[in-house]
Amino acid sequence: MRITVHDYSGHPFQVQLSRELARRGHYVLHEYSSQYVSGRGRLTVTDDDPDTLRIEPVEARRPNRKYDPLGRIRFELSYARAWRERLEREPADVIVACNVQLFSLAAVRRHLVRSGTPWVLWHQDICSLAVAGEIERRLPNPLSAPLSRWAGSLERAQVRSADRVVAIGDAFVNQYRSWQLPVDGVDVIPNWAPLDELVPGVRDNAWAREQQLPKKPVRLLYAGTLGRKHKPLLLLELLDAARARGVDATLVVCSEGLGADELAEAARGRSDVRVLGYQPAERFAEVLASADVMVALLEPHAAAFSVPSKVLSYMAAGRPTIALVPDGNPAAHDVRAAGGFVANPSSVGVDQAAGWLAETLRADSAALTRLGQRARQQAERQFDITAITDRFEDILQSAIRRGGGEQVAHWQSNKEAAA
Repeated sequence: MRITVHDYSGHPFQVQLSRELARRGHYVLHEYSSQYVSGRGRLTVTDDDPDTLRIEPVEARRPNRKYDPLGRIRFELSYARAWRERLEREPADVIVACNVQLFSLAAVRRHLVRSGTPWVLWHQDICSLAVAGEIERRLPNPLSAPLSRWAGSLERAQVRSADRVVAIGDAFVNQYRSWQLPVDGVDVIPNWAPLDELVPGVRDNAWAREQQLPKKPVRLLYAGTLGRKHKPLLLLELLDAARARGVDATLVVCSEGLGADELAEAARGRSDVRVLGYQPAERFAEVLASADVMVALLEPHAAAFSVPSKVLSYMAAGRPTIALVPDGNPAAHDVRAAGGFVANPSSVGVDQAAGWLAETLRADSAALTRLGQRARQQAERQFDITAITDRFEDILQSAIRRGGGEQVAHWQSNKEAAA
């Protein structure tokens, strides 16, 4: 099959899937946005990769103005034009769309329908809910209500017209039913982290030395996006609450954007807080290994449809996690299964988490190490890339059959001949 995996964010596990599909003999073009600032996966083809893999950026002509509503819409439409031009130059048997912004995907969806190209929606977030929330914050109800309904109609159309849908949790399926959409073409595949890249390492590694991280204190580390779904200052509250309980602790944050800037300003002059930018993908395992305890955040309004994939990376890296997330979020289940601690993203939750950390350290100085080993074991049970790719391969073939079927039959006959 000729497969285009378009992951707007450029995150690690999506490109791992593309690599695995390419190793199976498929011709895979993996695309991502060059203008989206986030923690990246390995977005460079290496000598170890098969010849059937290409990884290329897509760039809009307009700048990405994330927090300017009109500027963001202009960017998304410009991005859609750039992506559509790429699709026209280089057609594929099937397209996978992942993490694509609402208005970009709305424009490209129409192109895919007109061209008859089979496509799979890999649904990571209900974007229309976030857009509706922003509209309601900025406009009075007589204006916001119809615009919010219109945003919802765009996303419903995307789910309805995709040949197959991969949702990351059951909450998505419930949302589709509430939209009165059929769910027979929906598969639930939880997110994961690449075990071969995020291998547990030593705490005092080269990256930690380069950053001059102090050796003795307990290192709390947050690595990932700090945006609308998070409350950055809870990280400072957690550090202060832990120190108030006698825990000698420091905080390291690897992030960029408004949330990171807010945190850096609040921590100005503090020697126990470091706010760094996103780190290179090839150093990410070292970054996570330098921590004693990882921290995850998620606000209640995002809990149903957003799963902080950073938790999965923390597990793969073999580090325990304090998750300040609503109890119903799937990340809460993962953290508990791995022996970490879950509390609500509030001052009360922070106090409980700090108490857990202090008590854990008092009871056994090696407890955090054992919890990290348990987290890695849990990740190894959940993140089997071979089984995950088997499922995606079946889904891609099904999407092509729904769109015509000739490409699947041709690929299968070639595979049988090669065997």
